[in-house]
Amino acid sequence: MPQPDPHFTALPLIAILRGIRPDEVIPVGRALFEVGFRLIEIPLNSPEPLESIRLLAAELSGRANVGAGTVLRAAQVEDVAAAGGAVIVSPNSNPDVIRATKAAGLLSFPGVATPTEGFAAIDAGADGLKLFPAEQIGPAVVKAWRAVFPADVPLVPVGGITPQNLAGFVAAGASGFGLGSTLYKPGHRAEQVRAAAADYVAAWRSSR
Repeated sequence: MPQPDPHFTALPLIAILRGIRPDEVIPVGRALFEVGFRLIEIPLNSPEPLESIRLLAAELSGRANVGAGTVLRAAQVEDVAAAGGAVIVSPNSNPDVIRATKAAGLLSFPGVATPTEGFAAIDAGADGLKLFPAEQIGPAVVKAWRAVFPADVPLVPVGGITPQNLAGFVAAGASGFGLGSTLYKPGHRAEQVRAAAADYVAAWRSSR
């Protein structure tokens, strides 16, 4: 990022709450915040995602960045911004979505799987690159990418990241991570999420 986001700098772990409901999001979000998470993504294929974003963005206003994942169309960016979202994450790299995100003043993390996609996303204004799926890419590819991408562009692997394999990606040059089903699954209670989140925070800190 040309101007690093302070929340990403504080702890570059993005909690992905796919499937969460509005009546669950506040206690789960509080649990994540209390163990150090400052970036929370609610995918748009969750139940009533904009309402969950609205509730959690208001709860953590100024203290964390809440945003949307699985954003596929530029029009969705406006909806997320209206709900108070601050981050747009996608599984793909759509220049229209990236440009709409930056025009709205939000952070852009498009999904990329090749250097060509990555450089095109940077040219469109992306703040960081979501390397997806991380299981397919692996630490060796992250290391190769880190050698050619600008040092100030965060590389954020997503998919299959565990507290046990996180350090290998960090050593290869990963800047942070998106954490999905190993952190939260639909129906998980806040205390379950808190315990999993604490394991990730400990793994991140030890890897540094």
